[in-house]
Amino acid sequence: MTKFMYKYIICGLLALSLFSCEFLDVVPDNVATIDNAFSDRYTTEKYLATCYWGMPKSAGWNENPAIFGALEMVFNKEGRGSGGMRFGLGEDSPTSALINYWGGTGTYIRSLYAGIRECNTFLENVDRVQDLNKYEKDRMKAEVTLIKAYLHFYLITYYGPIAPLKENTPINESTEGVRVYREKIDDCYAYVLELLDEVISSKALPMVIENRTTELGRFTHSAAHMLKAKVLVYWASPLFNGNTDYNSFLNHEGEPFFNQTYNAQRWADAAEACKEAIDVCTQAGIRLYQTTDFVPTKTQSDTTLLVNTLRSAVSERWNKEIVWGNSSYPVNWGLQSPCLPRFEQGTSSSSSGRMSVPLSTVEVFYSNKGVPIDEDISYPYSTRYNIKTGDEDHKYYIQEGEKTAVLNFYREPRFYATLGFDRGKWYGNSYRNFPDDDSQALYPRNRFGEFSSVFNPGDYNATGYWPKKLVSINTMFRDPNSVTTETFPFPDMRYADLLLWCAEALNESKDAPDTEVYKYVDMVRERAGLKGVLESWENYSNQPEKPKTKAGMRDIIQQERKIEFACEGAYYWDSHRWKTALKEQNRLIQGWNVNASELEDYYTVTTLYIQKFTYRDYFAPIPELDLTRNPQLIQNPGW
Repeated sequence: MTKFMYKYIICGLLALSLFSCEFLDVVPDNVATIDNAFSDRYTTEKYLATCYWGMPKSAGWNENPAIFGALEMVFNKEGRGSGGMRFGLGEDSPTSALINYWGGTGTYIRSLYAGIRECNTFLENVDRVQDLNKYEKDRMKAEVTLIKAYLHFYLITYYGPIAPLKENTPINESTEGVRVYREKIDDCYAYVLELLDEVISSKALPMVIENRTTELGRFTHSAAHMLKAKVLVYWASPLFNGNTDYNSFLNHEGEPFFNQTYNAQRWADAAEACKEAIDVCTQAGIRLYQTTDFVPTKTQSDTTLLVNTLRSAVSERWNKEIVWGNSSYPVNWGLQSPCLPRFEQGTSSSSSGRMSVPLSTVEVFYSNKGVPIDEDISYPYSTRYNIKTGDEDHKYYIQEGEKTAVLNFYREPRFYATLGFDRGKWYGNSYRNFPDDDSQALYPRNRFGEFSSVFNPGDYNATGYWPKKLVSINTMFRDPNSVTTETFPFPDMRYADLLLWCAEALNESKDAPDTEVYKYVDMVRERAGLKGVLESWENYSNQPEKPKTKAGMRDIIQQERKIEFACEGAYYWDSHRWKTALKEQNRLIQGWNVNASELEDYYTVTTLYIQKFTYRDYFAPIPELDLTRNPQLIQNPGW
């Protein structure tokens, strides 16, 4: 977490006691409290930090629905009782909402409406602070307006139609003032865009954070443009654009909440916003993180250097690719511990290693030829679950002479940067894992009874794959029993996201893909060490014409996003807005038989869970308590 957040964290927590978590709650009038909160620069900065603290918590599996929501990652069966896992397994309900950002359920899952009320209070009062100059006030107002837009947008993506909170209801009005209606989805999006246009046109946000000691984590002009691009991409997507599946989901006037006619212009608008955001980011020096940015402690092979670069694009603090990182709940030991295996025999469970990546995620990654493994004409797809011995060609990826699944061979660099696995090389994260020859880096040994497998009951990886990319390379085992953690902001906005949104929007807005579409996808692929889309499919795929059609390129862009942002939670939101979750997320969640000690038994596909998804799951339920408080609210379909 940045010093800006740390400086005022206690004040932010104190503010939680001043604001109830009820839907559109009206707090008792306390002029003395508000007067004190805006009495000078110091107290105003504290209140600004409180507004940032109200952002959704991205790095918590019980707070971020996207961590487990699509079962892109899972816990073992001993950990299935956590709120996030229950949410992913379809056990949410209106009576006991598991991740409740509508009404709030605690310190970390606060009502986003409470956060919006704090933003409104700030905007209503900041102009009377005497010892802030106009530039400072304008910047703070732009930041808080951007937070307000972000909170509204999050509510829309999670719940669908919402009741926008444009201003706080005066306390002397009847409580009926808070009994508002949910508005049509287009009106909700239009309001968010209105707020974003206000921020962007004000030009009050800095292009870059100059004071990197105290201000990292605050919004910039680039973040405002990127959020606008994201909002427009989502609004253009099938879930929100002509969604006739919700033709019977009607508002209080008997009209559909969702527009029933597809609007192609939205994709063109989204593409324009993406290109503008790319230009603004370029001016600010934001770009893809490259191998020249990564600073190794020892000389590394090109292979290991690329793997560590791809890891660090996510976990290196405030690197060139990060447009905005969420510091309100950073990626600390709480999330890194279950993602980190043990590399040697120890006597304490310093790392639980229980965050598990299922085969459905593992198989999404391309072959080393840059195409899907079931399309690659040279990839041994039919024998991928067989066993193969590590060889010279894979010595930087897999321990030479050790046996592992064929599935772990002949894969693209992002596979090895994202995932750790039995006998797979894992450079760094240990006091004894920076060898002069990086082919001698340590590797997990995960067959039952080995030091990376079950330590304590419940402390084990359930599939045989760890999300390596979520562990900072500077998080370090000091000895076999203790770890020092380097926290980092959750990468809510990174440049690669923007490039792939742009490619997607352009592809959808054109009759057929062209060089402009390929350009943005190939930028991400090139950084990952892959050839361009056209060359890869023409030479290595059994569907060589695929990237030349709009539908084929749509599939390619979607898979590219699944790979680039694997284990970062993007797939949950993407599969919803694309409306692909119904097709993709009724499946078996499988891994290796990690309770086996014998090689052949270990590499046996084993089912952990049966994932189920229905139309109701595209949106979370409105909590029943809030429906009782405000009978004018209408529940989401299926709940």
